[in-house]
Amino acid sequence: MKLKSIVTLILSLLCFFIGTSPVFSQSLPEYSKEYLIRNNDSLPYRLLLPKNYNKDETYPLILFLHGSGERGNDNELQLKHGASFFVNDSIRDNYPAIVVFPQCKEGKSWDNVKSVPQGSSEQLIFPTKHEDNVQLDLVEDLIKFLQKNYAIDKSQLFVGGLSMGGMGTFELVSRNPRQYAAAFAICGGAHPNMARRLKRTSWWIFHGDADTVISPESSIQIYDALKSKNSDVKLTMYKGVGHDSWTNAFQEPGLMKWLFSRSKRLKR
Repeated sequence: MKLKSIVTLILSLLCFFIGTSPVFSQSLPEYSKEYLIRNNDSLPYRLLLPKNYNKDETYPLILFLHGSGERGNDNELQLKHGASFFVNDSIRDNYPAIVVFPQCKEGKSWDNVKSVPQGSSEQLIFPTKHEDNVQLDLVEDLIKFLQKNYAIDKSQLFVGGLSMGGMGTFELVSRNPRQYAAAFAICGGAHPNMARRLKRTSWWIFHGDADTVISPESSIQIYDALKSKNSDVKLTMYKGVGHDSWTNAFQEPGLMKWLFSRSKRLKR
């Protein structure tokens, strides 16, 4: 085979494998690429509008916080987990919503959880009160921007997240306890003391009982604390599942029905 033919074959194979790799398949063109600029900082985010979006109607807002592995500034990686769920035709047809996936900056976090060495592993220390977080400041600015520029039903603001984003979900809600109708946290957790600031929001908490990255006890303790305050909260623990319990959570047939049944108009 001639050298030119060999080079052509190699390039063709490279294009094929790159084009079909999981990383590059996360583009999901249904989500527009957007950026929020605030002072000297910015927040990349992807935006999915309902089919046949009508500015004269109002729609729930679903904001999703990704895990630590999807941080960066490419405005792509944050779609790795969960984003394809919301573009499913049956979801878009039955549960029209404005869906937003912001991206956390590399080296930063959605949460203020500290990790300290404990023998051969690490222990997570959850904050017991509100702490400053520039990334969550940007997320709150983004929510205000979206409310001003899109037809959002303010009684149905929903937030969810996984891992770092699951912990960030608890922290985001705690910053504005009366704002969110419902939240779902996957393989995250929070300190029980935060329950008093989280109790007005409906919660669905997910975790794998074999998770060795974030202990399932992190979810159990905040669930118990919320239950003790008569909160609208449910916990789903997946037997034999490790850290990637988001796979199971996004297969829950009742997730969207549960979410859309919650509204601030129905709160006491």
